[in-house]
Amino acid sequence: MPLLTLTEVETLARAAHDGRTDKAGRPYAEHLAAVADGVRARGGDPDQIAAAWLHDAVEDAVLSEEWLAAAGLTARTKAIVRALTRGPGESQEAYAARILATPGALLVKEADLAHNADPDRLAVLPEPVRTRLTGKYERMRALLDPHP
Repeated sequence: MPLLTLTEVETLARAAHDGRTDKAGRPYAEHLAAVADGVRARGGDPDQIAAAWLHDAVEDAVLSEEWLAAAGLTARTKAIVRALTRGPGESQEAYAARILATPGALLVKEADLAHNADPDRLAVLPEPVRTRLTGKYERMRALLDPHP
């Protein structure tokens, strides 16, 4: 099976999340694009950029694990997407440990956290939601920092 190009991955991710919005009511594809851009800006490679586009697809059940297994993606991209797919009830500690153990996943998660924690993005949310999410993102950053 031929590998999907980054343009094809982007198109597929945008279509899979079509009609979905983030917590602020913005089209979800804007988040995916911001994470992919963040990965590029951090020196990420094509596997990581593809994973950035797909990082929430299995977790949010817009694409299945079966789809991922059969997709024309590198094994490394698939591993990164799986590492970034937090299971129901999974602890932040277990999730962070898997990210740290998967080559290439940390950079994608860093870009994801950077966009999620963007003060402009959080500012439009109600205070209780903003406070909860800020704490969640800070805790994940601490778990992912190998040198606290």
